[in-house]
Amino acid sequence: MPTLFRKASNKVGLPPGSLVHVGEKRTEKVKITLMDYDQTLFTEKEVENIEECFPFKETPTVTWINIDGLHNVEIVEKLGNHFNIHPLIQEDILHTNQRPKMEDFEEYILIILKMLFYDNEEDAVRSEQISIILGSNFVTSFQEVPGDVFNPLRERIRNGKGRVRRMGADYLAYALIDSIVDHYFILLEKFGDRIETLEEELAEEPQPETLQDIHNLKQEIIFLRKSVWPLREVISGLERTESPLIHDNISMYLRDVYDHTIQVIDSVETYQDILSGMLDLYLSSVSNKMNEVMKVLTIFASIFIPLTFIAGVYGMNFKFMPELEWRWSYPALWIVMASLATLLIMYFKRKKWL
Repeated sequence: MPTLFRKASNKVGLPPGSLVHVGEKRTEKVKITLMDYDQTLFTEKEVENIEECFPFKETPTVTWINIDGLHNVEIVEKLGNHFNIHPLIQEDILHTNQRPKMEDFEEYILIILKMLFYDNEEDAVRSEQISIILGSNFVTSFQEVPGDVFNPLRERIRNGKGRVRRMGADYLAYALIDSIVDHYFILLEKFGDRIETLEEELAEEPQPETLQDIHNLKQEIIFLRKSVWPLREVISGLERTESPLIHDNISMYLRDVYDHTIQVIDSVETYQDILSGMLDLYLSSVSNKMNEVMKVLTIFASIFIPLTFIAGVYGMNFKFMPELEWRWSYPALWIVMASLATLLIMYFKRKKWL
């Protein structure tokens, strides 16, 4: 199950703009990759020092700087200072529990999203914060760990396919957002398959483990909704912004991403309703099973109550009981009791209680 909250106790008491990484502590080396391109030129390399990226700020080509790893605060600080990124924005980048948002600072635009992917090995949803800085001719993306959903986009840039090499930095930022949103649909397919499996278990024979699976899946859906719902505001803000960094020809692409976001939100809410119904169905199924057990026990009790009464009467140690001296009293009593039990069973079957 994804982590809904992350501790930020190491930031308590520090002044605004203090650069402290809040998130999973990691020790591996930060990976910095650079792509610089236009319609005819293309450069891609992995750099050792962030300073190697600084000369590309002034080039007329589009530059994409991607940083995998936020635990090295110095790299974020150096990049932010060179590109004139406000310390509060650098602080937001390092704080990995941010709500998805968009902020326009005239010279650049900050976009924070949640990249979700499904871990097949652990059968769980994983979350990662993606921070994107859009400038006039550059895009800088910050990720918590290596690995992302941007590989198809990288291939399109390398091979010169699609519009990305002919467009500016605003189109690159759109393409990054679109890749993240499109990956939400893969998650929805996984959730749909799991819901179908749970429905089959509920229809056949629900177990206590089924209830736990429903609860876990519901928590993951809530986490997905928490990540997607603010995204609608982010895309809408990008579409309405008057910033010169986003050109008019990008608006139609942003509207398309907005439509996809609405589809994801609708699907998430539908899944929430289905899971709530499944929870009610599970409880009803368990209650019905209990009712069936109680029904059987009640029928057996109803059959044996008159037999117990007869046995109790003749179990009394009174001296003057006429049947006690009769030779055939014992078999006669068995015949009466068997006949009474048979009549009760036939009556219950006639009433369709059995």
